[in-house]
Amino acid sequence: MRLSIIIPTLDEAGGIEATLAAAQRARADGAEILVVDGGSADGTRALAAPLADRVIEAPRGRAAQMNAGAAAASGDVLLFLHADTLLPQDALQAVAAGLSAGREWGRFDVSIAGAAALLPVVAMLMNARSRWTGVATGDQAMFMTRAAFEAAGGFPSIPLMEDVALSKALRRRSPPACLRSRVVTSGRRWERAGALRTILLMSRLRLAYAFGADPHQLARRYDLERTSG
Repeated sequence: MRLSIIIPTLDEAGGIEATLAAAQRARADGAEILVVDGGSADGTRALAAPLADRVIEAPRGRAAQMNAGAAAASGDVLLFLHADTLLPQDALQAVAAGLSAGREWGRFDVSIAGAAALLPVVAMLMNARSRWTGVATGDQAMFMTRAAFEAAGGFPSIPLMEDVALSKALRRRSPPACLRSRVVTSGRRWERAGALRTILLMSRLRLAYAFGADPHQLARRYDLERTSG
């Protein structure tokens, strides 16, 4: 198995080195690391270069950047990692074990780092919901065979819920491998606007998306609500 770790970035100078440092064990085990930058103005690319195999540029937008990374990657297994998320040291072995059970894709359990008391509850519910629905989020470091990724059409060109949409397409091919091994993601999204407020907002947006709401409208609503008040 040749694993490619694809990390989309935009102005992540404050944390990209920690994310890449945590991925070095997988790199030492044979994985390649591609950072796909969407136009950072804070030195992200320069900081990432010594710790990645390649740093490339792509049009801004997480879906577009991840698709560009997949096109440039050499691996037959793709792992999409958020720039504020740390892989466990056994990441490569965990992915290999998950796919060896006949699954074509999967995700890790997640822990959320931060001071807010609700964050462990958020992580617990996120992991449980994913096991129940077979749908993963980008925070859980989704991985898949290249064949499954290409058959599913890659990430759709939408500004929000691209991870949910791809999960649903992949779910038609096989159930996900739900790994107990944990990635650790930053709680900054929840803490910036308040953990409870963010939980309620994302729940409403997910429900609206499930009932057919336009992801572009949901993205505008997300940006408006998380920055207001």
